[in-house]
Amino acid sequence: MTPIVRRTTCNRDCPDACGILASVAENVVTGLRGDSSHPVTRGFLCFRTSRYPELLAAKERLTHPLVRRGGQLLRASWDEALGLVAGQLLRIRAESGPAAIFHYRSGGSLGILKQLADLFFDQFGPCTGKVGDICSGAGEAAQLLDFGVSDSNALHDLHHSRQIVLWGKNPMVSNVHLLPILKEARARGARLILIDPVHHKTANHVDHVIRVAPGGDFALAMGVARRLFETGRIDPNAANFCDGLPEFRALTMHQTVDQWAAAAGATGPHLQLLADSFADGPTAIQVGWGMQRRLHGGATVRALDALCAISGNLFRPGGGCSFYFKRRKAFSAFAPEALHPRVLREPLLGNDLMSAQDPPVRLVWITAGNPVAMLPGSAQVAAALLRTELVVVADSFLSDTTRRAHVVLPVPTMLEDDDLLGAYGHHWLGESRPVVVMPPEVRHEVHIFQELARRVGLATFPQVSIDDLKRAALAKVTGLGASLDDLRENGGTVASPVSGPLLFPDGKVATENGKVQLLTKAPVPIATAAPGLMPGDSAPLWLFSNSTEKSQASVWSGKGLGERVWIAVHPEAVPGIADGALVEVVSPAGTLIAQLRHDVEQRRDVAIMPKGGHFDRGHSANSLITARATDLGLGAAYLDCLIRIRPR
Repeated sequence: MTPIVRRTTCNRDCPDACGILASVAENVVTGLRGDSSHPVTRGFLCFRTSRYPELLAAKERLTHPLVRRGGQLLRASWDEALGLVAGQLLRIRAESGPAAIFHYRSGGSLGILKQLADLFFDQFGPCTGKVGDICSGAGEAAQLLDFGVSDSNALHDLHHSRQIVLWGKNPMVSNVHLLPILKEARARGARLILIDPVHHKTANHVDHVIRVAPGGDFALAMGVARRLFETGRIDPNAANFCDGLPEFRALTMHQTVDQWAAAAGATGPHLQLLADSFADGPTAIQVGWGMQRRLHGGATVRALDALCAISGNLFRPGGGCSFYFKRRKAFSAFAPEALHPRVLREPLLGNDLMSAQDPPVRLVWITAGNPVAMLPGSAQVAAALLRTELVVVADSFLSDTTRRAHVVLPVPTMLEDDDLLGAYGHHWLGESRPVVVMPPEVRHEVHIFQELARRVGLATFPQVSIDDLKRAALAKVTGLGASLDDLRENGGTVASPVSGPLLFPDGKVATENGKVQLLTKAPVPIATAAPGLMPGDSAPLWLFSNSTEKSQASVWSGKGLGERVWIAVHPEAVPGIADGALVEVVSPAGTLIAQLRHDVEQRRDVAIMPKGGHFDRGHSANSLITARATDLGLGAAYLDCLIRIRPR
């Protein structure tokens, strides 16, 4: 049978939200490729998405509801599963109030209709909700303080850049569709500079690499700013569009340029290169997500915002400080900001679940997330779920979290889903459409919550079709060329009509007074404990749990990690331990066994492990990371973790 081609949009936690062309024969996906008509995807996909069809038939795929009986998760009917959940929701609310029910939604799917889960628990309670954001909390909060919004110039505005600074960003792995645009900008004469403590493949595509010390980014930005002040090369109008300019200048003067360079693990020539680059704009900063996952992550992003502003690059074509694209900007929200009776902090979820009282959390519902694997302090998160009276998880795959559930509800995979997408790496909107029919015992979350709403008596919960919900979500842009019909007539993708070429075209930011709010105080140092020293141990190493080409969060493509998780270090960081040896990786929070990889390109004070390893298999770097929050935005300080490597 000749395959037919169907279009959809990737809904995974990635900035690209790619347009996908799926070849389908007899309800089987025979191949995926990128949509060449999509302005960002341009006809190619990342490794993990191109291999996604393998997951449809994987043994971990969930194809029917599960209910825990006698300590085991066993197959159940939808009537049994939903009847059990509805009854427990009503009973626990009656006995302890809605605060005893906690809804956790993460970014395993970025579909806009996932907000219907929030609406259900708002109407049923409101119930306990979560606060903070483990992915981008500090960076977004920093830009909201500085600019009043966390958003970016149009992606292709980089074609106007004279310099592009990839500050802690590795597009080869985490933003692969940015690479063609960077290559085009470079071909037009732009200079590319990479700043990162870790060596990675993106270094092969830039003109200069600065291997900054772990956590040295704030000092580097301060040193560059001081150099601009000293040489009189800040924007002459900076005082007119910035608040706090004298205080920020004074902050940069606390140390000499050489002292800032030393604190950053850089050199005077490095700072001079950057100062020249910002003075000779337009210069764009592409801010990576990793550096704001530190205790002072918010202060670091604020330092980059200030550097972009005082150098005159914030308002120029080809400039800007891009951390995030406001992906929900075009959509109408289903769930307005709820007045939760209580919130639990996402980066400290294990602790907060354990310590919640008056009432304790008795029921946890998890949507689009695998918190046991993906949150810091994994062991505490796992323990907290095990002691909870009822845990309900909606997922497509068996995971560390579903294995601790009492009820598991199977939902569509990416290739079966029906939703709308915004992107956090560009300003195009997309529609996901099912390219194959999902198994008969799998249900869309919208239909799950509609049925639950009927069972628990929520008369105002929307009982309309998915298409009608999509039209409601697109209501404010329907007359602007972005209706559901417009999406379908344009291959499932349209440009957001509420985002222009420049974020701040009139030279004013979105703060209350229209001025950039500059950082005026240095962050207070916070100590990070190293594990105790044993004979043969390495010196303390900073752990980087980085994204990989083979995994999207905790969902792995291909062969995955294999039997052992790996840890990569410079050979001189582990004298006497051979490449390929099994080692113990020890932190104050835990220990795991890993296979050692020597990498002579790395700094001698870093160790690199893959993000998203499975907790139950002993692969999860998050089991080594103490749960601590960032200075702003309640992000997770994943990268402020010191480990030692111990021979086994």
